[in-house]
Formats: sequence, structure tokens, C-alpha cells
Amino acid sequence: MKNLLKNAREQKNLKTREVAKLLGIDQALISKFENGTRKPTREQIAKLASILKIDYETLMIVWLKEKILYEIGSDELALKAIQVAEEHIKNNLSFNRKEISNSLQLVLNEIDGLKKFLDQKRSNDRLRIAQALELEYTFESNRIEGNTLTLRETELVINEGLTVSGKSMREHLEAINHKEAIGYIKQLIERGFPFNERELLSIHNLILRGINPEDAGSYRRVQVIITGSQNMPSQPYLILKEMEDYFIWYESQKNKLHPLILAAEMHQRLVNIHPFIEGNGRTSRLVMNLILLQHGYVIANIKGNYDNRMKYYNALESAQTKKNKEDFLLFIAQLEKESLERYLSIINHL
Repeated sequence: MKNLLKNAREQKNLKTREVAKLLGIDQALISKFENGTRKPTREQIAKLASILKIDYETLMIVWLKEKILYEIGSDELALKAIQVAEEHIKNNLSFNRKEISNSLQLVLNEIDGLKKFLDQKRSNDRLRIAQALELEYTFESNRIEGNTLTLRETELVINEGLTVSGKSMREHLEAINHKEAIGYIKQLIERGFPFNERELLSIHNLILRGINPEDAGSYRRVQVIITGSQNMPSQPYLILKEMEDYFIWYESQKNKLHPLILAAEMHQRLVNIHPFIEGNGRTSRLVMNLILLQHGYVIANIKGNYDNRMKYYNALESAQTKKNKEDFLLFIAQLEKESLERYLSIINHL
């Protein structure tokens, strides 16, 4: 563990104080991790994997190995105990593993087939197409949350810097901020930066910039209730722990799950925690699309009209209250399929 952490830090030209700052702990602890006199917690392992760009599974295996050896040492019954534990763990994993339904797998296969066609296209117009679809995404994502700017008005605000008569300053800022947030996630992808808590808070900060500066980029400190939903968001004192678990789950699954499933899960899990006073929906959808774009897919744009909005809300509600994620995963998968089909159609007609 100690050599792995130190080598990774030095390869990234990071000082111990810089890693400590990113981890939110004392610099002396980093030195202790590296010389083997102190072990990181499970939560710190997830953050270290992200910061130092170490494969989470590799780091976690080393951490667990050292933890096991520390606990059982060289006891003569240790090997037998490990064998018994192995069977127990296998049974638990088998019980907890959820199979993808046939319906969902069929859509995933179609999505991957469409993506292969897209990967073969090298159109000079892809940037222009992407910009147009990002504009639509800003319009629809804000419309879901009650913004009344039309698509044309959104374009005038974003691209022309105009003020639309009869529309509030908040609605103007929501359009501008969302465009900036899309630009931000694209920069993260282009620069190869990992998605972590700091980047999540930065995305949320952009969404609420100039609208609610006190809460922008910060977790809520009060209880909230979602109107029309049976789901009760997490208590404020639980948010820090649940967000740690959120990123631990991400690090452990990001190289295992299909990118569409990973993106949809990250969206649904963040909405379920509801860590912010406001801006949870827009931020969750941006996280979902960040992951999709990272893997070469296109933006999944949820339409803000009544019918689609209700399908979206009902699928989320089912995932949160009935613990049935099938409807939500299928909803997002079908959405991505339609987005890919439209993208390819535009390219083919140019």
C-alpha cells in the first residue's frame, strides 16, 4: 500500500500537502499512509484512487489484504477461516447481484450498435450539431424545473446575450449557468480529470451562480420535502456520509457497469440523497451526461413537456420508493437510443 500511494503521488508531481488538502485531512496522515504506520479508511481509499488515478479495485484489494493480515496474522487456523469466509462472501455476492432484464439488455445492445456507427463518422459538422443539441438540452433541463423561456428565447439569451422582456432574471441566469456547466463538464472530459466530490460541487456552484450564492456548491443543512413525492430525502446530518458512499460506489463500479447503467444509477442515487437545497435535478442530469460523454455517447436529453416530465418523475419515484429501478433504467436507455438515432440522422443528411 505505502509504495503504491507514494509512487502514484510522485508520478502526478503532487506534494503530500496537496493530496491532504484534496482529501480534507492533515498532511501528517498522508505521510503515515505512505510509510505504513497508518491505514486509510474505506472512504479515504475511494478518494485516493480518484485523486491519484489509481484503479480503485487494485487499491481496494491491497487495502483489504493488509487489513486481513493485520487482523488474523499467522494464526494456524487462519487459512481455514479464510476459506469459510470466501464461501460466505461468494454467497452474498450472488444474492446481491442484480441481473439486467432482457428488455433492458436489448436496448443496451441497440445503443452500442448505434454508437459503433457514430464512432465511424468523422463529420466536420459534429461540433455544430453538438452545440445545437446542447442548446436543446439546456432548454429542456430548465423547462423540467419550471423555466418558461422558449427554445428560441434560450438561444437569444445564451448566444446573443439578449434580455427577453417579461422573463425573470432568474430564468435568464438558469439558461446562462446551464450552458456554462455543460462547458465545464466537457473541459473535465477533455483534460481527463476524474469525476469526484470537488467536481460535483463545482457543477452545482455553476448551476446556482448568481441565483442562490449562499447555497451554491454546498450541501444543504436543513431538511427538505419534495412536493408530490412519497420519498423523503436524507436528513442533513446523514448527507456527508451518504455522499461518501455515493463516490465509493462510483469508484467501485465505474469500470464494471455498462456506461448507460452507470450514468443512470449516478443520476438516480444523487436525486435520492437530494444533497442540495435546490438544483438537484439539473445537477443529477449533468452528472449522468458527463458519464455518457466520457464514454463516447451523446447527451440523453429528457424532454420537459408534461408527458415526458411525468414519465421521468414516475420512473424516479418507483426507483426511490419501491426500490425498482427497471423503469428508470429503461427510460434513460430508450432516451439515449433516441438521441443517438437523431444524431446519426442529422449527420447522414448533411
